[in-house]
Amino acid sequence: MPKATTLLDRTFDEGVALTQEVRNYIAYHEQADRREFELSRCLHVGYQHTRISARLIQVMTWLLAMKALLSGEISPEQFTAPQYALTDSEECSSDKGETDEEMPAGLRDLLMRSHALYARIKRLDDMVKAKLEAGEVPNFAMLTGANIISGD
Repeated sequence: MPKATTLLDRTFDEGVALTQEVRNYIAYHEQADRREFELSRCLHVGYQHTRISARLIQVMTWLLAMKALLSGEISPEQFTAPQYALTDSEECSSDKGETDEEMPAGLRDLLMRSHALYARIKRLDDMVKAKLEAGEVPNFAMLTGANIISGD
């Protein structure tokens, strides 16, 4: 198996694990937060839950599309379609909330980790778009640099 597949698979696995962790966190803490916090803080915490979820939806959609592109299941034109595009919205790209001491520590951790994963995928997306705009089709060889996915 090429090294790039390992990197992409590892990143995909990280996204799946983080998605499951977020789901479990929200399911467990949402009810507790509602009992403990006043309405305005509950709304702010809920907004942060939504931001994390939006990031992870973007990341996982992009990773699935990238895997499909690299395996030849979809064309470069399909890959660049809006349904697979990584949107660069303020809600996803901002690190707002990560240092907010009013936020529960577990939520701040999930905000940081989801932001870091989103930023790594954004860098990879920029690289893939540049290749496609140059008329090149991305392949496993372009993903061999660990710094592309890991951010090293």
